[in-house]
Parts: sequence; C-alpha cells; structure tokens
Amino acid sequence: MLSTLMVVLPIFALIFAGWLARRIGVLGPHATAELNRFVVFLALPALLFDIIAHARWEDIWQPGFIAAFGLSSLMIFGTTVAVRLRRPRHLADAAIDGLNAGYANTGFIGFPLALLALGRKALAPTMIATLITVCLVFAIAIILIEVGLQTERRRTRFEPDVFALAHASRSRHLFSRVRETSGDSTSGHHALAVKVGCSLLRNPLLVAPVLGALVPIAGQSVPAPLETFLKLLGGAASPCALVTLGLFLASEREKSPGNAGSTALLVGFKLLLQPVIAWVLAAIVLNLSPLLTHAAVLLAALPTGTGPFMLAELYRREAAVTSRVILVSTVASLLTVSLYLALAG
Repeated sequence: MLSTLMVVLPIFALIFAGWLARRIGVLGPHATAELNRFVVFLALPALLFDIIAHARWEDIWQPGFIAAFGLSSLMIFGTTVAVRLRRPRHLADAAIDGLNAGYANTGFIGFPLALLALGRKALAPTMIATLITVCLVFAIAIILIEVGLQTERRRTRFEPDVFALAHASRSRHLFSRVRETSGDSTSGHHALAVKVGCSLLRNPLLVAPVLGALVPIAGQSVPAPLETFLKLLGGAASPCALVTLGLFLASEREKSPGNAGSTALLVGFKLLLQPVIAWVLAAIVLNLSPLLTHAAVLLAALPTGTGPFMLAELYRREAAVTSRVILVSTVASLLTVSLYLALAG
C-alpha cells in the first residue's frame, strides 16, 4: 500500500496545485481551457510523436500481450459506449465515457508502478499498453466524437427548413430547397465521411503519432535538437493536464443527481471489470507467461488517465463526471492495485 501511495502521491500533488492556484486567484477562470489547449495542441502531440518515433518493432511486437490488454481496453470502451447510448446520450459524450472506463493511466502511473512491482522486463509491455491506450483507443474515441458532432451539425442545419416546410403556406418552394440541400442518403453519408475525415486530419492528437511512425519506417532517427525539443515539450503534457484537472475541480458548478451513479459505474468498469477481462484473456484464453499476465492485469487495473478530461474540455462537452472519475478512480486504485499486488505475490 505504501509503495503504491508513493507512486500516485505526485499525481494528487499536481491536482491540488491546480486546485489551489484557482482558489487563491493565481490562475483565472479562463486558465482551464487555455492550459488544456496547450496540452492538446502542443505538449501531448510532442509526447506521442516522441514515443512512436523511438518505438522498436522487436519491443512492441508481442501479439499475446497486445491481444490481452488491447481487447480488454476495447471491450470496456465499446461496452461503456453501448450502455451510455441507451440512456440516451450523445455519441460524443458516450465516447468520452468510454474513455473514462477504458483509458488507463499507463504513462504517468504505469511506468513507475510496473518497474517497482515487476522489474525492468515489464517496461516493454508498459510501453505497448501506452501505445494502445494513447493511440488506438484514443483515436477511436476521437473518431466517434467527430462523427457525433458532424451528425449533430448536419441535423441542426436542416431542421429550420423542415420546420418551415411544416408551417409555411408556400411549401412547394421550400420543399425543393430542402431536397436540394439534403440530397440522397448516399451523398449525405459521403459528405459526412468527408467532413469527419477533414476534422481528423486537422487533429494533432492523430496526426502526431502518424508522423512519428514515419521515422522508424524510413529507417531514420530523430535529430538531437528535435529530440531535445520533443522531450522538453512532451514532458509538460501529463503535469499540465493534472494541473488543468485541479483548476476544473476548483471551479463552481451545479451538481447533477445522476453524476454519482455515473461515476460509480465508470469507476467500477475501470478498476474491477477491465482487469478481470485482462486476466481471463491473458491467463486462460492466451496462456501468457506470468510476467506478461501480471503486466496486463496490473496495467488494466490502473485508474483513468487525463485523456478523457482533455477531450471533454477541447470539444466543450460536460466534464464534471470525467473529472470525478479520474479523481475517484485514482484514490480507489490505492486499494485495488495494492490488493492485486498482495494477491499476486
């Protein structure tokens, strides 16, 4: 318990620093959005580029571990999105909730905890888990958010003409106008796909890892000055994101009665269901080695990272549940992770 506490204590300290800075007025009400934009558009893309550019194929190609950890993350993500959509809930919000339940804090907690609990041989699986989390799962969530937002914009644009069609006395001209703007379903789906694609191409969180992958594919290395730049800028991603979370928690918001139930559901999915799925896949289905099995379960049991909060702030979605999930899961993981380490010996 004490060793786990020493790993997560800096996280609480950074969150508290942001909370205190907002409470005493050092940072103003606009600091949350502006600092989050710094992380999303500068620091985190630099970190993703750096991770991918230095990844070696022989280190990351462990198909059994990839399947165990990756499927556990994707299954939790997909299940959460499906459950949240039944409320009903907007697709963008459901995708962020999916990240709340399936986005493990592998970068900030995973590396020191895996090194402490499993030794240096666990660092390679931790890097694989980080790539899966911050690239694959994150990218899928961004795609779903963009699809939901673009669909909402199209619906909003067409609704005024449809309303006018129902109430105007001269409906013939309006009907032709609606028909011209909406088009057939095929062209509508094509236009939606184009808009989503263009939005994704402008998203630095997707572009950065793709550009980073070109470095090892081309057989090149990152020049020393650029590598120093990436290390300095990318190193600010996690601490700034945690300070931003503290700023958000310090702001005044109305409490929703449904937030407690949503938080409990998402935290339960993250801390209990995901590691159980990872253990079943690693130990029973794939029969992985003890090291890879423990690594998959331990990393799946980590609390929620700051990625969902950054997206909620970036896309201006409601972030109260997300902030609580990050905070509660981080606190609760002291017990769940310590319990697993004790049981696993």
